Parts: sequence; C-alpha cells; structure tokens
Amino acid sequence: MPVQLPSCRRILVFACVYLLGPLVPPVGTPAAGAATPALTAIPDSALAAALAALPGERLSLDEAIASALADGSALRLAAAAREAAAGAARRERGAFWPELFAELSTANDEQPTASVFAGAALLETETRSASGGLRWQLPTGTQLAASLSALRSTTNSSFTSLSPQIDGHGELALTQPLLKGFGPGARGELAATRAERALAEALYADARLATAAEVETAYWALYAAERDLAVQQLIAEQARSFLREAELRAQAGIVGPGAVASAQAFLAQQGQVLLDSEEQLDQLSERLATLMGRRPSAAARFRAEGEPPASWPAAAEASLVELATERNLVLAAAGESLGAARARSRAARWNALPQLDVFGALGGRGLGGRGRDLIVDFGGSGPDTLRNAADIGYGDTVEQVLGRDYPSWRWGLRLSLPLGGRDRGERDRLRAEQARAEAAHEDARRALAEAVRAQHRELARSEARLALAATGVDASLEQLRIGSAEFTSGRATAFELVRLAAELADAQRRYSVALVRSARAGAALRRLTAGGYPAAVATAEEGGTR
Repeated sequence: MPVQLPSCRRILVFACVYLLGPLVPPVGTPAAGAATPALTAIPDSALAAALAALPGERLSLDEAIASALADGSALRLAAAAREAAAGAARRERGAFWPELFAELSTANDEQPTASVFAGAALLETETRSASGGLRWQLPTGTQLAASLSALRSTTNSSFTSLSPQIDGHGELALTQPLLKGFGPGARGELAATRAERALAEALYADARLATAAEVETAYWALYAAERDLAVQQLIAEQARSFLREAELRAQAGIVGPGAVASAQAFLAQQGQVLLDSEEQLDQLSERLATLMGRRPSAAARFRAEGEPPASWPAAAEASLVELATERNLVLAAAGESLGAARARSRAARWNALPQLDVFGALGGRGLGGRGRDLIVDFGGSGPDTLRNAADIGYGDTVEQVLGRDYPSWRWGLRLSLPLGGRDRGERDRLRAEQARAEAAHEDARRALAEAVRAQHRELARSEARLALAATGVDASLEQLRIGSAEFTSGRATAFELVRLAAELADAQRRYSVALVRSARAGAALRRLTAGGYPAAVATAEEGGTR
C-alpha cells in the first residue's frame, strides 16, 4: 500500500494538470491585419478527445446562418410587413393613375297625360344611354375629366319629329383646389406610404442581420457549453478517482473520515454540475434548432465546428459610432417613420384650410336621329303634314360634339367652410405624431450610440479579459499542483484540495465565457453597423497603410 499511495497522488495531480490545461480558441481565421494573441494555447489531447466523443450533428456557422435566413419566423414576419407596405404604396400610387369609366343603361316609362300638347294620352318613352371617358387626379390635386355620352330615346308622342332621337354631349372638365387638397394635401398619403415602404425594407434587412447575429451568438454559446461539458466530464472523472484514493488512504489510516466525506461531497457536487452542463448544452442546441427551423437529423443535439475569433480589428470609438449612424438599419427605419409622419402632418396642415376650388369645363352637344312626319291640325283648313327626312346616326352626332358645333362652357369658384373642428383636430393629432416620431428618432440615435460604445468597450477589453482568464487557469493549475503536494505531505486537507479543484473548474468556465463574450460583441457590432464592421474598418486600415 505505501507503494500505491504515491502512484495515486501522481495520477491525481498529473491528470488534473494534463486534462484541465488552458484551452483556447481562435475560432475561424483572424481578421486581416489582426494580431494573433500570444496567450492562446493548444488544447491538450485529453480535452480534444473528450470534445470529439460528445454526440451530436456537426454544424458549421455558415450552415446555421443560411438555415435561419431561409426559414426564420422573424424573417417571415418582416417579409409579410414589407409586402403589406409595398401594397399600400401601390394603392396610394394608383390614386394618381388615369381611370377609365363607362356606363350603359336602358329605361322604359309610361306616363298618362292630360295635356293636348303631350302628343298622346299615354306617353310611352324608351331610352338607352351610354357614357364613358377618363378621370385623372394629379399629385398637385388637379382633377381632370373627359367624358362623352349619348342618349337614344323613342316616344309615341305625335309632336316629336325625331324618333328615335339621339342626343350627344361631350365635356372636358377641370377642378383645381386652391387651399384644401392642393399639392401636399393631395399627395401626403402617397409620400407617407413610400416612406413606410422604405421603413419596412430597412426593418426586413435589419431582421436578416439580427437573425444572423442571434444565430452566431447562440452558435458560440453552444461551443462554450460543449467545452464546459467536456471539462466537467473530466473533472467528474477525476472526482471519482480522488474519492477512490481518499478511501484507500483512509483504509491505510493516513487520513480520517473527513477526507472521504469531502471527496464524496466533491463528487456529488461535480456530478450535479455535470447534469446542469448537459442540460444547458441541450437547451442551447434546442435554441439553435428553433432559430434554424429544423432539428438535428439523427443525433440528439447540434455540435459546433471550429472556434470563435480570439481578436477583432481595432477601431476608434468615434469612427464606429459615425459608421453605425450612417448605416444602421433600425435608425434608418426610424428616419423613414419620421418622414412618413412629416408627410402626413404637412398634408393635414393644407387640408385643415377651407375648401376653395376653381372649376371649369369646355363641351359640345350634338343632335341626331331618324325624322318622321308630323301631322298638325291648326283648324279651319284641315290638317297639315310637316315633312322631316333627317337621318343622322351616332357617328354624325359624335362629330357634332367633338367639333363643338353647339358649344358649351362653364367656370366658377366653389367654397366649403366647415363649422366644426374635425380637420383642425386631425392636423393637431398628426402634428403630435410628428413630434413623437422626432423624439423616437432621436432616442434611437442615442440608443445606437450607447450600444456601439458598449460593444466597442467589450471588444477593446476582450484580449485583456482572455489573457486574465488564461492566467487564472494557469494559476489554478499551479495551486492544484502545490495543494496536491501539500496534501501528500500532510500539510493540506482534502477539503482544501477539493476547493482548489473547484476553483480550477470555475477558471475554465470563466475562460469559455471570456472567449464567447468577444465573439458576441463582434456579432453585435456587425449588426449595429449593418455589416460595416469589421469590413469597413479593415479596408480603412489597409487604405491608411498604403
């Protein structure tokens, strides 16, 4: 037994140092011009083997983002909003396109009469009418209308010399608002819906960026959870080995029951942490599956490939804020919303004025039909017959109208002055909506600057955070090595050794968190700058170098 105890001690110390050594990252390829941190270390073979043994479907970051962009629920909602905004813009634009109109009708009327001049005791009249033309409202508020109508009437009145009779009428009319409905008052809703369409386009593009950033954050969180689970599996295995060694040392009388109890407590604690790590990994895999819209094909969970970037291109805080202000899509959407509110408010100011329109029309009339003889009895000399050989069809009647053989015209002013305050109330409401949109736009600008500065600080400290986390892992390993030596010589208790092993596990998890935080901050900056970071920063640096 005295020969076995040093062996167990060496196994515990060597295995902890060997299995729990600092691991790092760099995930992917560092950006061009970025320095590779000197603090990165090669993962040892034991941890690599533990990671490789984890079950799951391998998934690359590009595949995860592509799947989420193809079938993301947030994107479907944004796409539906974009289509709705496009439809509203088409609807308002259609209000200023010409409109063709036509109408056909027929009527029959029988009217008893008491006048000798009616031409019949029962006056029977049959009419057929046709009209058509074009209406057009211009963005200035001008209303144009060109119309042509024909009325064909047949009657049994003996005093009618044309039966059927064709009456034609054509007119070109214009109405021009001078106050309400003029200019901005007419096209305010069109300008607003155009701005809202641009708003929806910006929100859709931002939804794509947001989806990609959320997937990337979830992906690297999954990577960290895998690493923590692998580390926790190794620690749990070492806890079992430590318990066996403590039991052997207790049997030999070297340590008391307290050492065995401490080892048992440590094993139970690490077993619970192992279960929590597995559950956390499953939850992150489910989250990623929800974002992607699909589950792993055969395995229980997804597995991340590669490692997150350990460094990002440096950039001045002011330049990042300026870049985000120029390119951020949420801020652009807030600007379009403000534009829509301003267009409606400007239209409401005009439409709160009285209605004053100038109108006029030029037209012509035509008369046609088939003549018939009239028999008139003036008394004394007997009835006289008035001959009418006219036979004028629709074509000749239309020519009379278009040639203005019988011209007509009219013009005038039309005033409408509402006594209530409905239009003024709408003007005040939309003015307040504009003020609210201005405040929302300014708030979005300030929130954007705050978010960019926060993520910039996160990235600026990421390398120092990683270095400190790696130093913490190295220090924890050294503490555990020294503690194991002191435990062997009797200068440290099992409780102290358990505490040191737990601190090592915490140091490893802090390293994973530090690594993922920088990747999350980089993804957030990429979204806030609409893809401008790090591409625009790297390009600017290259240009400055040249």
